Amino acid sequence: MYVQKQFSVFMVNKPGILAQILSAFATDKINITALTVMDSVEHGVMRIVAANEKKMRVVLKRINLQFNETDVLCVNLPNTSGAFAAITEKLAKAHINIAYAYCTSGARGGKTTAVLKLADVDKAIKVLNKAGGKTSKPGKPSTKRSPASRR
Repeated sequence: MYVQKQFSVFMVNKPGILAQILSAFATDKINITALTVMDSVEHGVMRIVAANEKKMRVVLKRINLQFNETDVLCVNLPNTSGAFAAITEKLAKAHINIAYAYCTSGARGGKTTAVLKLADVDKAIKVLNKAGGKTSKPGKPSTKRSPASRR
């Protein structure tokens, strides 16, 4: 379990835009942890979590796309039925609102990564730690953050 920056990228809804963006990420060798795309009539929103936040920021600015950043909680889960449900049930019991969530397959060790935008990330970490979760990503520091970076 770890806190990561998620980039919400605003795209014109027309052919080739997603390919152009993903090609730019590939050229700069940005590894994508999770990605989801939603559309409306006029534009799409791509939410993306990447291994290297700095590189992601640089590429998005270089290709002149509007984006914003937010902290999300990433939880590595076994790729089994009910694993994601168990996490969301624990958060529900603690009255932590999930604004949105998505998950991937094929994370480290054949696991899946759940990405959650939460009302209270710090409280969620405490709740999930009590339930036996792990608090750090290999090679990453603990999920504790400075008071200035908390939302």
